[in-house]
Amino acid sequence: MLKMTHLSKVYRTEVVETYALRDLSLEVQEGEFVAVMGPSGSGKTTFLTIAGLLEEFTAGEYWLDGVDTRGLNDKKRSRLRNEKIGFVFQSFNLIPDLNVYDNIDVPLRYRGLPSGERRRRIGSVLERVGLSSRARHYPSEMSGGQQQRVAIARALVGDPRLLLADEPTGNLDTQMARGVMELLEDLHRGGATIVMVTHDPDLAARAQRQVHIIDGQIVALSAQPHLVEGAQGPALTARP
Repeated sequence: MLKMTHLSKVYRTEVVETYALRDLSLEVQEGEFVAVMGPSGSGKTTFLTIAGLLEEFTAGEYWLDGVDTRGLNDKKRSRLRNEKIGFVFQSFNLIPDLNVYDNIDVPLRYRGLPSGERRRRIGSVLERVGLSSRARHYPSEMSGGQQQRVAIARALVGDPRLLLADEPTGNLDTQMARGVMELLEDLHRGGATIVMVTHDPDLAARAQRQVHIIDGQIVALSAQPHLVEGAQGPALTARP
């Protein structure tokens, strides 16, 4: 699903260059749930933005669902992102002036899907996240946990091949965070491929596999095979 090989990201100024990622190699197989961890400034957010085609990399290769992303222009990157990737952000990123239905409808309108197909998809994902009765509510009328479920529904409505979650429980209390994690786990059991950035080791332990990034490099990979019955993840290696 996702394959990065010797990937680097360098930010350059006239006097200095800073490596956000350095020679990073990682594969995520279809159907995996991977947690990416690391301290502040480690490169995990840069990794996620590159994985989500929101930022270009400096060197190396990135293949997304069999597509080589090197050299794609903005239009092709946007189309690939819209078709293949769903995003869940810490801050929800819902549009306050739109109700739940219309917030979820936004990515479908960008695709130009007919209204009947959009309506069918939105109804399906709202039922999936348990918010069918809230379709006409506005974000300000909902709890943080409900807003995050709306954000997850919006990410899922395009039937993405890869779900990227950036600290999806970071703005939630313990009970709401538990509900969102249970939803992500349910999506994973249903076959979703999920890459989640988190600083919380307890949440990361609920993923199928953990990846640790420090100073832009993967320093260890670890699996939690007992969490996924019959899971067959890729061979695990450690990088210095």
